[in-house]
Amino acid sequence: MADRQAFDAYVRERWDPLLRTAALLTGDPASAEDLVQEALVRAARHWHRVDPGAVDAYVRRVMYTRSIDAWRWRRRQPDPVDPVRHERPGADGTDEVAARVTLVDALSRLTPRQRAVLVARFYEDRTEVETARVLGCSVSTVKSQTRHALSRLRELAPELAPTFGREEAPR
Repeated sequence: MADRQAFDAYVRERWDPLLRTAALLTGDPASAEDLVQEALVRAARHWHRVDPGAVDAYVRRVMYTRSIDAWRWRRRQPDPVDPVRHERPGADGTDEVAARVTLVDALSRLTPRQRAVLVARFYEDRTEVETARVLGCSVSTVKSQTRHALSRLRELAPELAPTFGREEAPR
């Protein structure tokens, strides 16, 4: 019974941060909820074995791997006829909203591994070593995936280049 209470308390406390991370990984609010729920179901099954000091790392690792697995599965499926795209806000939207929509669109066009590295490194503010441990890869993979992802984001959304650390020279 204590395990159940500890799990319930964890879910209540960490639901929102996990959902934000999942939204960045999936690019879709409904898929984000599904991803968090699936990760928590898996965590609940093994709750008695999970180190209390590493619960967040365990759940996030499940989320990262499940998002990559889902992407691989979708890649083998036929392409949808008309995928839904985020539209730019009209004249009444703010610059911040427009930048956020542009960023979400650009992130959705990265590979799942690149998205996972960027989310872990910059959204969750993890070091390269922590990111490598969470994603189960080497530090050099984290570095190269970060470099490739940021380069791709600069190509997809050049107006956001200052956000990614350096401005590209105009061509």
